Amino acid sequence: MRLLADENIDRPVVQRLRQDGHMVDYVLELTPGITDEQVLRRAVRTGAVLVTEDKDFGEMVFRNRLRTNGVVLIRLAGVSAARRAAIVAAAISTHARELKGSFTVIAHGAVRIRRTRPGR
Repeated sequence: MRLLADENIDRPVVQRLRQDGHMVDYVLELTPGITDEQVLRRAVRTGAVLVTEDKDFGEMVFRNRLRTNGVVLIRLAGVSAARRAAIVAAAISTHARELKGSFTVIAHGAVRIRRTRPGR
């Protein structure tokens, strides 16, 4: 699966996803400091699902109806980077077919997936 990891994603999560065979572009390695809108546009342009910890993307997708290929929002505060990497990798592996065109939240003990409407 093609993913774009926002710069707020821990490097161990990116490394684990790459180890699992996903094609992961990492904003921190490519263009750190770009705006959220630029991150979302890059994900759309490259056909990637965005992986982020930034809740602002929910507003961008649902309120502003910006176009997306899918967003995975990680809400795992207080979890070590290694454990977070394992949880995220397992959730993405389990739900890979559902992530495109959806807004997915990975939280403690739950994965919530909501289809998004086509954006502009």
